[in-house]
Amino acid sequence: MAKNTNNKNENKHFFKDFKAELKKVIWPTPKQVLNNTTAVITIVLVTAIIVFVLDLAFEKLNTHGIDKLKSIVKTTEENNVIEENTVLDTQENTENTENSVNNTIPEDNTQESAETE
Repeated sequence: MAKNTNNKNENKHFFKDFKAELKKVIWPTPKQVLNNTTAVITIVLVTAIIVFVLDLAFEKLNTHGIDKLKSIVKTTEENNVIEENTVLDTQENTENTENSVNNTIPEDNTQESAETE
């Protein structure tokens, strides 16, 4: 039972100290509370507006940028296809020209026959 009495004395001592500390606290006046609350709400609203405006601006830039990139990629792909077709056509024309030249040039057998004799 001695411990129980000691515990009650500790509790009383704790609450006395607690009450003494609360008396030392400098509590704000209602006017200070109103001013601080107004300042906090104003800062939160201004920050929210800034974030909202930046969000809209970046969204517009992103949308415009992506559309621009899509159009660039599309035109680049179209140009690559056109260039590939042109290169293939040029190669085919070159091969056809070589074939037609080889077919039209008569073979000169006189040199071969002279060498064999």
